[in-house]
Order: sequence, then C-alpha cells, then structure tokens
Amino acid sequence: MSVLLVEDDASIALVITAALEAEGFAVTCCDSISERNRLLSSFGYQAMVTDVMLTDGDGIETIGQVREAAPDMPIIILSAQNTLDTAVRASDTGAFEYFPKPFDIDELARTVRQAVGNASANGARDDAEPEAGLPLVGRSAAMQTVYRMIARVLRNDLTVLVLGESGTGKELVAEAIHQLGHRKAGPFVAVNTAAIPAELIESELFGHEKGAFTGAVARHAGKFEQASGGTLFLDEIGDMPLDAQTRLLRALQSGTIRRVGGREEIAVDVRIVAATNKELEPMIAAGSFREDLFYRINVVPILLPPLRERADDIPALARHFLQLAAIEGLPRHSLSSEAAALLANQPWRGNVRELRNFIFRLALLVRENRIEGEALQALLVQSRRTGPDVELFEQAVAQWLTTSAPVPGQIYDAALAAFERPLFIETLRETQGNQLRAAQRLGINRNTLRKRLTELEIDPAQLPR
Repeated sequence: MSVLLVEDDASIALVITAALEAEGFAVTCCDSISERNRLLSSFGYQAMVTDVMLTDGDGIETIGQVREAAPDMPIIILSAQNTLDTAVRASDTGAFEYFPKPFDIDELARTVRQAVGNASANGARDDAEPEAGLPLVGRSAAMQTVYRMIARVLRNDLTVLVLGESGTGKELVAEAIHQLGHRKAGPFVAVNTAAIPAELIESELFGHEKGAFTGAVARHAGKFEQASGGTLFLDEIGDMPLDAQTRLLRALQSGTIRRVGGREEIAVDVRIVAATNKELEPMIAAGSFREDLFYRINVVPILLPPLRERADDIPALARHFLQLAAIEGLPRHSLSSEAAALLANQPWRGNVRELRNFIFRLALLVRENRIEGEALQALLVQSRRTGPDVELFEQAVAQWLTTSAPVPGQIYDAALAAFERPLFIETLRETQGNQLRAAQRLGINRNTLRKRLTELEIDPAQLPR
C-alpha cells in the first residue's frame, strides 16, 4: 500500500512518514505541486496526504489536477491556516478528511488506513458509481439478471414491461434502456398514468386540437408525439382506466395516434417501456385490465427485485446516495463497515426509495465526517416506521392471504370483512364500549363507526369488559 505525502516542512514530513510506515504503508515524499503531478502521472497511490501551502503554490487550488490523474484516490488535507475558509475550501474539494495543524499523528495514521480501506475493501467509489452510464447501482446476482435483460433489448425496439414493488427503481430501468440503447439521441418521456385524471388521460397521451374541449385554447402535442424518436415510459400502467387502455392498445397496434378533436392519423415512432407494481394476471381475471393489452406490452418482462432480496447491494447504494447528497450540497460523509452492515440488515419495506431518503436525512443530521454504527442506530430507531406490533399484523395479513385464498378482484372487500369486525370489537373492548373514544382511536367519524357497527351487527353493550 503506497501513499504520496506532499509536505514542504521536512520535520513534519519525517514524523508523518514514520507513523505511516509503522502502519505498513510505503511513503513517497515531495514538497511541490509540480513534483506531485509528475509522481501521480508515473505511479499509482492508494491515498495522498497533502499540505495546503507548498513550495510552488496552493495545494487546494490545484486538487483538480490530482482528480484528473487519480479520480478515485482519497485525499487527506493538512493546513496550518486554521481558518473557516480553509476548512470550507478543503471540504469543497471532496477531500476524505481535513486536519488543521497541529494534529494527532496517530489519528492521521488511522484516517489514512480508513481512507485506503474504504477505497479498496469497501469499494466506496467503484461500487457506488453506476457502470457505463447505467443509472442503477448493485452487483448482486439479482441485479446481474436485470442487467443481462437490459443488455438484450438495447439494440431493438421490443416493448418492455418492468415489474416490481414501489420504490425498487422501475423508472431507472427505463432510463437505462433509453440511455444505453440506440434511441439515446431521442427524448425520454415519462408519464405516470395513475396520476392523470381519467377524463384527461387521452389528451395527455395523444394530444388535442384547439377547441377540442373547454380549456383547449391551443393545439397540444401529447406524450406520444413528445417522445417521437425516443422512449415513452408508461409508469403504473396497471392503474390506467379501461377506456384509456383501449385507446392505448389501438395506438400500439397501429403505430399511429389521433389527437382529441382531430381527424388526422399521426404516425409515431416511439419505444414503449411500461411498468407496474401490480400483478396484472389477476386483474385480467377480474376484468380490470385488458388481456390483449397485457400481451402487447409484456413482450420482454424485466422483474426488478425488492431491496430485501439484494441486501448485498445496500452498502454500495448507501455510499452512492451519500455521494449524491454531497453533490446536492449536503455535508460529505464516509460510511464505516459497521454502519454499512447495519443498513444491510434493515427491512427497507419502501425499497431503494426509502433507503435513499434515509441516507439523505442521515447526511443532513450526522455531524461526524465518518458515519459510525452508533450514530446510525440512533437515527434508525427514530426513523423506523413500523414496530413489532405492526410486523405481527403484517404476518397475520400474509397468513390470511395464503390460507383464505380470496378471489382475485375481491381481495379488498374480503380483507375488510375479515379484519374490520375483530378490529372494531377489540377497539371497543379497549375503550370499554365508549364509541366516541373508539372512533377517535380508529381515526374515523363517530357516525361512521355507528353505521358500521349496525351493519356488522356488533352491540357494544354486549361486549365483555
């Protein structure tokens, strides 16, 4: 393991060299920017320790040259100019650590070892950076399967259906297919079909002519036209109204669209990537999703695994999000191996989206440059949305789904019938039959509670106290 030490004070350089060599590092010393650049262009180093004021210039101002020569090498900055400005400038360079002089030599040696350990063993940069422009992070077996499927559709226009739970990153898969594929020069247009009111979805997708309806004061190009030559991402397609499904099917079959209020058939050249967090086959059986549309969009299915099935990727994802947080102006942090392991053991029911939000919150609240397990655990306790009681309830729901086998399309009503009655009875027992307190505890109107009690034939007065 080699370290480049850039220090113009010979006595300090001697002390630092001795401390680092005692830690097993091979140390190369120089005292100038020019010599530093020459060494970096000729040799590889696992880390660099540098003073700010060198014999031929400012070490901080020229960090950009270091990044060009060794973009992944961690940098530790030393300075006798112990001012806020120097600390801010050091932080702005993305330095692994900043030490004002005088400093604890043992702490400096430990920091260098941590920096080298993060860069090599933990792969802080390599694991966190998306490969080859891919906007996805992870090297688990589950993600390798996703990558292989993405690679197979890059040179063709086959329709892709991305399946996965909320928060798993389905739009990132669509972006990867677009960015790495042969349509990357064209636009990438994403539309959440679940977020568009049913009466507006046709206009949103296919556009409208001036005067087609009240408020149509000008011609409007829909998402299909906007995505011409590129990729149209239809998110949450399982929530699209049936009428809109019919019109979408026609557009996919014909390769043409007609604006609302228009007569002209307009040819569109788009690659379709759709996504849903729903199971479409039961919806087909229930009549809420068109079978012919399903076969039209399900040409190449890509199943995106939930985060709990690729826990090995969590440390890399966490470090990636810490980098993104720093880019967005939040404090820069590194992550200890203990903290990374702790993150990997969390359930993350909200998947990658929940992890990302937590890491950004972590970057904001933790004061230390290096996030240790203790600080992380404290924030996890504050942030954890569900406790043991909720987990038991989730297990009960899962068991009910397995053992009761409710009819697809009727699961919601069946679930209410199975859980609403015991829920009301238990709440009334806790409140000793007081309907006002029970309604407040449940978060519903008292009249609603009374109505449901009558319909469920529950008499609060007859319940055991």
